[in-house]
Amino acid sequence: MAQAIGYLAIKQGFVVLYRSIFDVVRDFLHDEVLDGQDKLLAKYLKSDLLIVDDMGMKQVPRRSGEVLFEIIMRRYETRSTIMTSNRPLEDWGKMIGDVPSATAILDRFLHHATILQITGKSYRLRNQSSPSPEPTDTESKPTNAPTSSNPRKNQKTTSDEPIGVAG
Repeated sequence: MAQAIGYLAIKQGFVVLYRSIFDVVRDFLHDEVLDGQDKLLAKYLKSDLLIVDDMGMKQVPRRSGEVLFEIIMRRYETRSTIMTSNRPLEDWGKMIGDVPSATAILDRFLHHATILQITGKSYRLRNQSSPSPEPTDTESKPTNAPTSSNPRKNQKTTSDEPIGVAG
């Protein structure tokens, strides 16, 4: 959904920057070493809409809270930001590893935000049929049985991905 909103914003002439939280962290940690943080920060502040995807997929490295806080703080009340997450807001302090930064981020981010909570089956799995029960020893498996060793390939999942839209 966030990507679709970004696509529509681009079609309307807005500048959109889409990054996963891991890309954001990697960008800033890499540029910190190269001392080019100001130029990179300008890239994140310039876009009309910043989309930060996948908050909460796993814990982010130390100092990530500071990086994210600076981006949100500088965009606060000047530019629009969308963040997607599959984790409740209460978990963000633990995810970021910095409760004060997470609190400050959420304070600014949620001030003008609309939170959309999406429930139900994952959109990515919409075209998969329901998995059939495993055959017993006396039944034979069909010749077109999946050969993937990926146990998640045929797994049913649900998605509770709140999307915060601030701007």
